[in-house]
Amino acid sequence: MKILLLGEYSNVHATLARGLRQLGHQVTVASNGDYWKDYPRDIDLARHEGTLGGLRLAARLLSLLPRLRGYDVVQLVNPVFADLKAERLLPIYRFLRRHNGKVVLGAMGMDWYWVHTCTTEKPLRYSDFNIGEQLRTDETALREQREWLGTPKERLNRLIADDCDAIVTILYEYDVCYRPHFPEKTHFIPLPIGPMCPIRTISPISPIGPMSPIKLFIGISRGRSAYKGTDIMLRAAENIVARYPDRVDLCKAEGIPFYEYQQLIEGSDVLLDQLYSYTPSMNTLLAMSKGIVCVGGGEPENYEIIGETELRPIVNVQPTYESVYHELEQLVLHPERLPELKRQSIEYVHRHHDYVKVARQYETLYCSLLNA
Repeated sequence: MKILLLGEYSNVHATLARGLRQLGHQVTVASNGDYWKDYPRDIDLARHEGTLGGLRLAARLLSLLPRLRGYDVVQLVNPVFADLKAERLLPIYRFLRRHNGKVVLGAMGMDWYWVHTCTTEKPLRYSDFNIGEQLRTDETALREQREWLGTPKERLNRLIADDCDAIVTILYEYDVCYRPHFPEKTHFIPLPIGPMCPIRTISPISPIGPMSPIKLFIGISRGRSAYKGTDIMLRAAENIVARYPDRVDLCKAEGIPFYEYQQLIEGSDVLLDQLYSYTPSMNTLLAMSKGIVCVGGGEPENYEIIGETELRPIVNVQPTYESVYHELEQLVLHPERLPELKRQSIEYVHRHHDYVKVARQYETLYCSLLNA
């Protein structure tokens, strides 16, 4: 098959492309590299800063349109698949629809169905937008509501979701938001990991020595600390270090490219990530593939949607300071738990997120669409 993956989210499309190529498909990734993360792509769609940045990107996309036709499958990472206003993306979407085979919409991040569902129906106990029945009021959550609710972005999202051939959800949370509206064409496929971040070979993991401090790692997204709960997790980690200075070390990384992030996280024992998530993200899975234990989102629904009945590698926390502090303290007081959690973390990624296994699931979906 000839496949175009348009847009990027945390290395999903770049990794999926490698898996699909391993299976013999011709794949093109066109994206902005997910901003400063600078993930690899075949066609660069980065928007330059300044007042003319949008016009230059629009002109570049228009000049590229002849190269964005003739594909069997086009997959969009998001309804806003390039850094342009929704009004400008609509005619580009219509061109892609008219000049290619099947179109798949990715539910892989922020969009209208996610914002609307979490702020109105609230099917999740907590999310980026609600804690129980109470709506969150941090600036990022409010800004996303302003951008998606009753706006051209909403209209674009709903039009593409209605028009496309299939919708792929990558997290339990996103599946909950799309499946009630599109039960026939919503497909859950796990996130792909590897080969740029290869999964470690499963082997016995040495226990942490009695004199060796536990190494904590936390990544901080620019301008999204409160929104993602990093502020709470960082405060809990810093207080754990203050209480147990000889037993814990903490490494912080903020706004760095992917390759630097990989170097920094090496050798860590525990990652703190995604306080308001039910499920592990790409960064979390990357860490788990290296045998690093995640403290973050690991709710029962996460294991249910992928059919995992044995492994429980993620140290699940509730979205509170007290919960994070308690779980970190338990790891510090009981470091003998870490080797088994590390082993399970590697096995979990092997079972469910190996990039070739995931690519086969996409291949099956694409073939079903083309043969329909």
